[in-house]
Amino acid sequence: MAKESVNILKDKIDIVDLLAQLNAALSEEWLAFYQYWVGSFVVEGAMRGDVQREFQEHAAEEYNHAKLLEGVPVLDPKQWFDLARCKYDAPVDFGSEILLKQNVESERCAIYRYQQIAEFTNGIDFTTCDIAKHIMAGDLQDYLNDIARMKAYILKK
Repeated sequence: MAKESVNILKDKIDIVDLLAQLNAALSEEWLAFYQYWVGSFVVEGAMRGDVQREFQEHAAEEYNHAKLLEGVPVLDPKQWFDLARCKYDAPVDFGSEILLKQNVESERCAIYRYQQIAEFTNGIDFTTCDIAKHIMAGDLQDYLNDIARMKAYILKK
């Protein structure tokens, strides 16, 4: 099935460019995961499990999709820094809200990448387009909204 998919797409979309975009997105996911992972050691809270689960889901989709398109997923950490537009930001403040804001900025950068992939594949490669849209649906902003609601509730008392 994979070879047939590639044959169908090769005349409609630049597979090399698509694989480069997917590898850049995968690199950004790995760097984001590392950022979240480091943060999980310096902060306590609910973000740890959810963020790790979200990364694993995104990375698995991109890795498997790159293989489906007969590409080679980037697995060398040295290449992640070269391919990623969204960079790794080492934590300097260990407050959960500060770390979440830092992670939200990374997510916003990633969303821009997935928007580009969705636009590039829209109406041509439905599977890749759907994957990009699905990944864009995840959002760490909800955690910050929850913290703001908790603060407001506590301050009322």
